[in-house]
Amino acid sequence: MDFTFTEEQRAAAEAARGVFAGVAPDAVPSPALTTGAVAEGFDRELWARLAEADLLSLLLDEAHGGSGLDAIALCLVLRESARVLARVPLLEHSAAAAAVQTYGGPELAERLLARAGRGELVLTVAAHGRSGHDPAELAVGARRDGSAWVLDGVQTTVPWAYDADLVVVPAHVEGTAAERTVLALVPRERDGVVLAEQVSTSGERLAELRLTSVRVDADEVVEADGAWEWLHALLATGTCALALGLGERVLRMTAEYTGKREQFGYPIATFQAVAVQAADRYIDLRAMEATLWQAAWRIASGAPGALPAAGDVAVAKIWAAEGVRRVVQTAQHLHGGFGADTDSPLHRYHAWAKHLELALGPAAAYEERLGDLLAAHPLG
Repeated sequence: MDFTFTEEQRAAAEAARGVFAGVAPDAVPSPALTTGAVAEGFDRELWARLAEADLLSLLLDEAHGGSGLDAIALCLVLRESARVLARVPLLEHSAAAAAVQTYGGPELAERLLARAGRGELVLTVAAHGRSGHDPAELAVGARRDGSAWVLDGVQTTVPWAYDADLVVVPAHVEGTAAERTVLALVPRERDGVVLAEQVSTSGERLAELRLTSVRVDADEVVEADGAWEWLHALLATGTCALALGLGERVLRMTAEYTGKREQFGYPIATFQAVAVQAADRYIDLRAMEATLWQAAWRIASGAPGALPAAGDVAVAKIWAAEGVRRVVQTAQHLHGGFGADTDSPLHRYHAWAKHLELALGPAAAYEERLGDLLAAHPLG
């Protein structure tokens, strides 16, 4: 089996490196970490450059102006974005548009996708439930009212909610015997939609999304079975790609620092205690990478196997959540006091890493989830 990336996937990563080359996270510390202010709005100039490079339409078919690529290509681009802490809703926007294309009707796709690919329409996803720990699809209820739907509920920590034109909200259908989830595309300005400001550990502006008798038309709802499960898996895998890119950049920063910092006349990188810690973190990153590509491949190919995609995603999330935490903690330790300085770039990377770890959720929960999947799908 050939595990190398395709020419198209490599081209997407190369294009992303070109776009992100002008982003300098070292010179732009998070406002919340330095002044107590909250970052407002994402980087619109960078967003426009991503659109010009066709990186907002990677997963869209050519009929909608896209490249027709897959989850692996998206994760390669996200990996590059995390290395510079790019402040754009690339993951949420791309995943939401792909879900509409895969599971939505042709009229909805025709109305939204070309504009989304050009960056004219910004999408985000409410994926963290009411508290961040309960299933997102249970936090909002949807009921029929004639030809329309009515939504009630609360979703927490919605990223880029103040900037997005549409928020994709998973909602469980009330009044039915079987469990069923739909995806509602809710305009931010719709009556009954209220945003309450929240702030992430990285200093970015999030929102608690409150829906009170919000009416959405039938053509604003994706009713296909499996749509939320697929979208949720893609979001989780993309978050793992962000964790990997951030972790790789932090380990490189650590290698550069320990190679220059001297004690007793020698670079501290030559000390066994330092080298062993760095080597352990390198192993973490390689495990994060292997499990990420396995999960992305499973989503991209839909290949059958003993385990569903949820198993591969759970393994990737376990390694990403634990790995990115260990990488930044070791970096802080080996940088000494410099790592704790809020003016230091490392401090910002640490804050973003903590946000990603919290977004992924505790590794123990996914170990339990993986155990349940193994019990339900025994191997051999």
